[in-house]
Amino acid sequence: MQNIIEAFVLGIVEGLTEFLPVSSTGHLLLLGHFLGFESNGKTFEVLIQLGAILAILLVYFRRLLDIALRIPSDPSARRFVIGVLVAFLPAAVIGALLHGFIKGVLFNPLIVCCALIAGGLVLLVVDELELQEKYTDATTFTLPMYLKIGFFQCLAMIPGVSRSGATIVGAMLLGASKRAAAEFSFFLAMPTMAGAFAYDLLKSYKELSFNDGILIVIGFVAAFFSALIVVRSFLDFVSRRGFAVFAWWRIIVGLVGLAGLWIVG
Repeated sequence: MQNIIEAFVLGIVEGLTEFLPVSSTGHLLLLGHFLGFESNGKTFEVLIQLGAILAILLVYFRRLLDIALRIPSDPSARRFVIGVLVAFLPAAVIGALLHGFIKGVLFNPLIVCCALIAGGLVLLVVDELELQEKYTDATTFTLPMYLKIGFFQCLAMIPGVSRSGATIVGAMLLGASKRAAAEFSFFLAMPTMAGAFAYDLLKSYKELSFNDGILIVIGFVAAFFSALIVVRSFLDFVSRRGFAVFAWWRIIVGLVGLAGLWIVG
């Protein structure tokens, strides 16, 4: 029963943090560490992301359908789809090559805490910069810009960095508005998270037990509903308030995590 409650709580945390620049994986690893929750090969933390993926697909269904229907006749729609795939490519290649190292070495609470703090400081600085906004629409970036954002996303292979945070910061430094940068992080999340889910499932499905499956389903459902809340409100929030609140949250969580590791291990 305790594992079920912990899986539910972790699922909620996953959904609430996946699309915010605070690192969902970092939060799950830290919370799981202090709760004493151990998943088989750290697979739970990856597989419950499917709930968040489905949440964003639901919210963006009409827009995605519109883009899909325009692909045969609209060059801009084709270029955007190609752009998303180009941005996804670096993470797909590097993630596959370093999969064992990432999960075996980098999935470490101390690394998470340090990355949370460092990423928070970076986010504070970038949020205050007077950057030139060349792009206010995530579907109009240039192909080289999409590729560069894809390399920024690879920084998030270090747990605690944040996939959305890395892509948002990268897009803003390359000329995107805060809203456009955040929205593109949503679009890029779809193939990236789906790819991570499929790859991890392929690698570990033989090791999963029935009980593992139950916990993953519970975490998946919790992540789905909590992610819906975030996706529907995040863009408007960052357009008005920026990213400072998320930066300070990262720093606080990182410092509290370091204190917890020092006190209880």
